[in-house]
Order: sequence, then structure tokens, then C-alpha cells
Amino acid sequence: MLMDTQEHAKSVLVVDDCTENIDIMKGILGAYFNVRVATSGQMALKAAHAGRLPDLILLDVMMAGVDGYAVCRTLKADALTRHIPVIFVTARSSPQDESYGFSIGAADYIAKPVSPPVVLARVRTHLALADRSRHLEELVGERTASLQARTRELENTRIEIIRRLGRAGEYRDYETGMHVIRLSQYARLLGRACGYTEFEAEQLMYASMLHDIGKIGIPDAILLKPDRLSSAEFEQIKTHCRIGADIIGEQDCELLQLAREIALTHHEKWNGGGYPAGLDGENIPLAGRITAVADVFDALTSRRPYKPAWSMEEGLAYITGQAGISLDPALAGLFVGMRDEIGRIMQQFDDAQN
Repeated sequence: MLMDTQEHAKSVLVVDDCTENIDIMKGILGAYFNVRVATSGQMALKAAHAGRLPDLILLDVMMAGVDGYAVCRTLKADALTRHIPVIFVTARSSPQDESYGFSIGAADYIAKPVSPPVVLARVRTHLALADRSRHLEELVGERTASLQARTRELENTRIEIIRRLGRAGEYRDYETGMHVIRLSQYARLLGRACGYTEFEAEQLMYASMLHDIGKIGIPDAILLKPDRLSSAEFEQIKTHCRIGADIIGEQDCELLQLAREIALTHHEKWNGGGYPAGLDGENIPLAGRITAVADVFDALTSRRPYKPAWSMEEGLAYITGQAGISLDPALAGLFVGMRDEIGRIMQQFDDAQN
């Protein structure tokens, strides 16, 4: 009884320009399925989109006007109807005819004159196959959605870990960890200005958060010293770049590769006077040069125990003065030209408000 109920819920569209053939099909299928009819190709295409989609279409080939082949091609080209099984019911059943029909998307062929048991068996078989295919698609869709959600969760977790690690490094020597947030926003802004895609700029933003993670390896007596550092102490401070690169390590993850590159090179200078490798000009990776501009600006415009915060204009003037000396001149120029955006970042992530 359950099978009968399920079958009666199925809709079969019979398409034939001969009413006698339609009556035969209704006699075979009417007791088991909801049978709809169309007597031309044009009517078939309208009927296929009218109300609920048919679950299966029995389609004559030789019809005046739009023939069965044209109807099948149109149905299979439409995302809404392409999944509906089409069975050709025709006297044209040569191997060449069948081969062509299958090539344009037909599910099966039934030769005229039809055999009622064959028609009923083929219709039931293809309806069952369609149900299984649809069920499999639903399972795949659910599984895909679940995996995508899990992937997003893992990515968000990884990014949050990076953010927290970056702020942990800053908390050792600054009163708040907002420096790393502002710096990352400046880096993203500058990355977009120099041609990064939105995705690349976002990766740069997250990677730059780990620029000073190596400070974890610097003794407090040096890192927190309120007075001017001695030459020996400054040499030890400079090691935080390589320490940071070592902490991040060699990774397959592109984001961590970028973070390592930034940690290692953000204190290199355009004129070659930086550290740890004394790289100059474009020998310094672009991500390191971008982060250097962002880092210098935020360090100047942030309050520290040993100095007051500079104004935005003072900080930008310094960036301009260092163009071609410690900073990439092209990047310095781009950065200075984005006063409004920089001001919004400074206000949004102000230490006093966070």
C-alpha cells in the first residue's frame, strides 16, 4: 500500500501528437501515476514548467513543429528541468537514433508499438533511479554544507589563535595589545592600495599580527627597560626577528609562511641599514616592506611609557621623511595619501576605547 501511495504522488508527462497513443499510455499508467499530457513540443515545454515539475517525461520524437529531440535538448539545457528523466517513445529505434537520443540526455528508449509491461517497468525503474539520485544529491549537499561549516570553523579558530598570539607578544612591552590590531589594519589598507586582492590583503592582515612574536624570547630586563638601550642590549633586541621566524617555523600553510616572512623582514630598511640580514630595496619582501610602514607609523602615534603619542600628521610627516631611506618610497607615498582611512582606523582601535 505504501508503494501505491508513493507512485500516485509521481507525475508522468506524456507527450505525443497522436491522441490514440496518449490514450494507450494513460491506460497503462493511469492506475499508478498522475498522468499529464501534451500533444506538441511547444505544449510539452509549457507543461514541464507549469506548476509542479513532472517526475518523468515520455516523449515522442516525430512531431510537427518542435520535435522530440528539440524538446529534450531544451529541457536538458534548463537547470530547472535537466534532472527530469526523459524516455523517448518512438518508432525510430535504430542504433543511430538511440545513440543520438542518449547523446542529448535521454534516459531510455521504448519502441512503438509499446508493450504495457515494458512501459510500466521502464517508468518505475527510472523513477526509482531518479529518487535515488536526488537522495544522493541531498546527502552530498548536506555533507558538503557540514564540511564547509567545519572548514570555516577551523579557519576562524586558526585566525583567532594568530590574533591572540600577536596580542600576547605585544602585551609584554606595551600597555595594551591594540598596536597589533591597528598595525594589521594599516597593512591590509596598504596592501589593497598597492594591488593586493581582497583575499591577499586579508591574509596579510592576519599574518602581520605575528610580526613581533619573537619578543617572547627577549628578557624582560631589556624589553621593559625605560632607559636607552646599550649597544649590546640593542643587538639582543634585534634577535627577535629570527626568534619570531623560528617560533612560526617552516609551515605548509601559506598564511604562516607569510607570517614567518614578515616576522623575519619587517625591520629591514630600504637603504640596507636594517636587520637581521641587511636587505635593501626590493630585495626585502613586499609584505615585510608594507608591515614596516604600518609598524613605524603606529609606534610613533601610540603612547608608550617613555614617550607621548605623536599626532597623525606628525606620524605621516615622519613616514614621508623616511621614504627612500628606511621605507619603500612608493609604499610611503601610498600610505600618506590615505589620511582619511588611517584616521578611521586610529579612532576605531584607539587604546583608550578598547
